[in-house]
Amino acid sequence: MRRTKVLAMVLGLGLGLAHLAGQEAPAVIHGDVLIPDTSLEAREDIGVRSHTNHLVLLRPGGGLGPGGGMTPMQIRDFYGLSATGGHDVIAIIDAFHYPTALNDFNTFSAMFGLPQETSTDPTAATNTVFQVVYQGGKKPRTNAGWALEAALDIEWAHALAPAAKIVLVEAQSNSNANLYAAVDLAVSLAGVKQVSMSWGGSESSGETANDTHFNVNGPAFFAASGDTGGKTIYPSTSPYVVAVGGTSVATDANGTFTGETGWSAGGGGNSPYEAKPSWQTAVSMTGSGRGVPDISSDADPNTGVAVYDTTSYHGRSGWWVVGGTSVSSPCLAGMVNLGGGTFTNTTQLLTTIYGSYLNPPAPPVFRDITSGNNGFPCLVGWDYVTGVGSPQGTGGF
Repeated sequence: MRRTKVLAMVLGLGLGLAHLAGQEAPAVIHGDVLIPDTSLEAREDIGVRSHTNHLVLLRPGGGLGPGGGMTPMQIRDFYGLSATGGHDVIAIIDAFHYPTALNDFNTFSAMFGLPQETSTDPTAATNTVFQVVYQGGKKPRTNAGWALEAALDIEWAHALAPAAKIVLVEAQSNSNANLYAAVDLAVSLAGVKQVSMSWGGSESSGETANDTHFNVNGPAFFAASGDTGGKTIYPSTSPYVVAVGGTSVATDANGTFTGETGWSAGGGGNSPYEAKPSWQTAVSMTGSGRGVPDISSDADPNTGVAVYDTTSYHGRSGWWVVGGTSVSSPCLAGMVNLGGGTFTNTTQLLTTIYGSYLNPPAPPVFRDITSGNNGFPCLVGWDYVTGVGSPQGTGGF
């Protein structure tokens, strides 16, 4: 099976290639970064199945958390965020079953002083902090690669919006049909204000028909822009989804923020199928289609975040350091939730974001990132690496 994303990642990370054997499908190692098998795309997947966008750092990171992962306190500091707040519900869409979700969520929360779920039943509708819902009405089979993705998503949406309830909607598989059905289910759940999707796939000509899943009143949708520099993936290119790109942060010996650049492997570019939406018409870009990303935050695995997952993957479990735009999507969903803004739909949120960018208040609500490239250069103003930049507080939304 030809893995098209692997070839692109060689260009994006510029690192050597090796394979890991194991009971799971082969993962791929580039230097000290592991690409899980779930983050690899085969040609026959395009338009049919989606993949994750998370990467694992195999050496200690530079953060202050377990294994050198960035902590919630650090990410909040990088982006000027409160340590408390949040409201209603954030829905996380992932595929397959994550059997240790409740225990892992609570262990992560205990480590960083976040609210824990007191119920012992992850599926109980009465849960107030964390709940699991099955698309299709039955428990999906377990997939360890997707479980690590889900751990990242639920823990980091919670980290940035501690008072919001997190609901993990588990699709029966990573087929687009099941994932979109899970999206529809999330929309129907009471109180859902944000939906995060850290998955996607190469664009295809039929994708616009799927925009109807996101062009709805209710929650705002967020999706990872992908982990292949200068490449676009769907659903982040949908005009009814906030496309979240990636950056790399720098810190001093105390873990304090010292700078931020565009991440070399972050997805970006113009969609060949989706038209440029009205809220992007005033933005300077070279292409004529919908441009991505819209906004960005830390995604470089070298500056990855701490994640706790005990569903063993390739013989490993416990604390991980994880990067990729799979980090950015739930983080931005949490940031918007923390901001408390009420938006009728994603179009309204994107109109607000681009309005804040085009008519910036004082002080600015976005950090303009002007160094780094993903095949496209970071520029003064909007670019195909970081969009409008990274948040500075929640004033931009």
